[in-house]
Amino acid sequence: MNITEYLQNNLVYLDGGMGTLLQEQGLMPGELPERWNLSHPDVITKIHRDYYDAGSNVVSTNTFGANLLKFSHEELKNIIKAAVENARRAAEESAGTQKKWVALDIGPSGRMLAPYGDFDFEDAVSLFAETVKLGVLCGVDLILIETMNDSYETKAALLAAKENSNLPVFVSNAYGSDGKLMTGASPAAMVSLLEGMGADAIGVNCSLGPKALSPIVEEYLKYSSLPVLVKPNAGLPKAVDGKTIYDVSAEEFTDEVCDMIKAGVRICGGCCGTTPDYIASLCRLSGGIMPRPILEKELTMVSSYTHAVVFHQTPVLIGERINPTGKKRFKEALKKNEIDYILKEGIAQQEKGVDILDVNVGLPEIDEVFMLKTAVCQLQAVVDLPLQIDTADPVAMEAALRRYNGKAMINSVNGKKESMDAVFPLVKKYGGLVVALTLDENGIPDTANERVMIAERILAEAAKYGISKKNLIFDPLALTISADDKSGRETLKAVRMIKTLLECHTSLGVSNVSFGLPRRDIINSTFFALALQNGLSAAIMNPYSDDMLKSYYAFLALSGQDKNCSRFIEFAETLPQPESVAVQKTKKTEAEYASELQKNIIKGLKDASGALTKVLLKSENPLDIIQNEIIPALDIVGKGYEEKKVYLPQLLMSAEAAKAAFEVIKESMPESTDANKCTFVLATVQGDIHDIGKNIVKLLLENYGFAVIDLGRDVPPEVIVSEVEKQHAPIAGLSALMTTTVPAMEETIKHLRNKTPWCKIIVGGAVLNPEYAQAIGADFYAKDGMEAVRIADNIYQELN
Repeated sequence: MNITEYLQNNLVYLDGGMGTLLQEQGLMPGELPERWNLSHPDVITKIHRDYYDAGSNVVSTNTFGANLLKFSHEELKNIIKAAVENARRAAEESAGTQKKWVALDIGPSGRMLAPYGDFDFEDAVSLFAETVKLGVLCGVDLILIETMNDSYETKAALLAAKENSNLPVFVSNAYGSDGKLMTGASPAAMVSLLEGMGADAIGVNCSLGPKALSPIVEEYLKYSSLPVLVKPNAGLPKAVDGKTIYDVSAEEFTDEVCDMIKAGVRICGGCCGTTPDYIASLCRLSGGIMPRPILEKELTMVSSYTHAVVFHQTPVLIGERINPTGKKRFKEALKKNEIDYILKEGIAQQEKGVDILDVNVGLPEIDEVFMLKTAVCQLQAVVDLPLQIDTADPVAMEAALRRYNGKAMINSVNGKKESMDAVFPLVKKYGGLVVALTLDENGIPDTANERVMIAERILAEAAKYGISKKNLIFDPLALTISADDKSGRETLKAVRMIKTLLECHTSLGVSNVSFGLPRRDIINSTFFALALQNGLSAAIMNPYSDDMLKSYYAFLALSGQDKNCSRFIEFAETLPQPESVAVQKTKKTEAEYASELQKNIIKGLKDASGALTKVLLKSENPLDIIQNEIIPALDIVGKGYEEKKVYLPQLLMSAEAAKAAFEVIKESMPESTDANKCTFVLATVQGDIHDIGKNIVKLLLENYGFAVIDLGRDVPPEVIVSEVEKQHAPIAGLSALMTTTVPAMEETIKHLRNKTPWCKIIVGGAVLNPEYAQAIGADFYAKDGMEAVRIADNIYQELN
């Protein structure tokens, strides 16, 4: 029996922490734990065996950081082979009689993926693929992808696992105290992405203790149709007498996790700070709990890198303006590869309140595969809305879907066999909510009944690929009433029948209905209102049309979907009074012009920010631009980030846009001009190759005027001390992600205190907190990049 079959009727117990146990056995600061598979096989085997003896069904190989960024291919091969052998031997030697499996453990790469970092998505896929292939070759039973704090890297790892094995894949993400991943994804967004891509179980681990993880687990149970797993930490770490301890006991841990099992969690174990005693307690006290059934949620969802959009009661608005049809300027932008034009169109539609952006770049004169992939990636860097990938070219569709960060809408498939044969395999592989047009080889039927029959055939064919109806949304096709005065009526009837008879969602390109008629908004808005009344789930529409938005918000208010009419009132307040329209337009134009550079920096438009800075330099002093335009824009974004209104990717793209503006200014300033505040030496400590947090801090500090010396990752204490001495740097920043590298951070701090007592030390990383930072001797703990900037600024002000 494989583990997915066993899961159907049983609880599955995972193992607990590894790093803290290795430290107790003598793992030195900066030493790579994966090498212990070869140098200390007996120690590793005993830890695995202790977990099996405690009751674990699944033990994960000691390969959390085993990848080609750390090891040569030959060493990686030997490490994974030894790791699997150690786990297998432990299973054979264990006295436990339970079912046992060995999981290939895969952790994050430690690199930030583009566009926010310099690691390409396909390079990440290749990196994980090599580890997967070696694990499969060595005979693991399943793959556990864990502690991922970025949705895009999670997708890369899952894609690598699915493309290079037929094994079950469990995926677990690490959430912050705000209930989101580091790059902003909500639990619902991750459920949407991972379930769509075909993970076998999904859940959460690390970061927090069981009580703090409970609300996140509740969200998973609400949205997921897959088994949900949880592996909490044993609370928060503390340093006591030179040792790292955690503040949640085995008994407290067990009580909290048992409550999660009663709520529906099917797979459980522990992460940092947990030991075989924790797992033994959990197995013993949860053994009598009857597993709750794993239910199909039947939720139709799409997602971006931050959030999911659920098709439920409130109709979804899809912005139609990123499409060259009938748009001369848009066509010119595509031909000239003016990506900024597309980005501004996306931002403008988001500001108008749409839920999803349709993205269509199909022109015969351009390379649609390249342009669609580029447009999708660039749009996701500046807007956080889900996208609808709109193309008739399956090659372009796959290129965009592969790079898309989330679960996309796909526009479209139809009832023709060749269409379904091309599109459904892509939906199955990458996930997606596919728009199904009710036409076939005979064209578009005249009647609603015939369109529903095509919808039924599409549903049946999709089921053969394992695509459920919740991942199909039907477009019964709005045809122009100027050519057939009955077509509008039949489309509305088809909308109603698909909703009531097939229990499926519907979408329409509303504006098609008025083609060839004058004052099209009048027809479009009225047809839209009628379609909503007939149960329309989503509309591809022009968000700049006040008439369309009037119909939408009025419908929500009249149908009881707008509590206290708050959305309608908010929208109504944006509508100008007739007599003051011209005045308001003038004021708006002047206001936008006055803050155009700030707006482009805030929105993360890098090229536009650089170009606007060049224009401003003709009339303004460079330092005035920095103080009056760039820094205020960064402050706005930084404040939004600290208030959890802006997500990390938006913060990083704004910083990149500001950097582009700074570079233009730097070129115009005399070499003798020094705009820097003071020197800041930055490093990831020895033994840790994770540099995402460090790189974020570097980018932000540079934008705020600090001269950052980045020593990179896996940096020995003596190198850091030497550079601080050489520069007489007043501030040093140290980063660590893993519990096994915190001792190296503590060692570095001791050296800095001894050799450079003037230097203030800021530390950060997922395994730290203020108390722990103080205990290891740091001056300050920064929970994120913006806090590091604030602390550094305060230090600088005190020095001056």
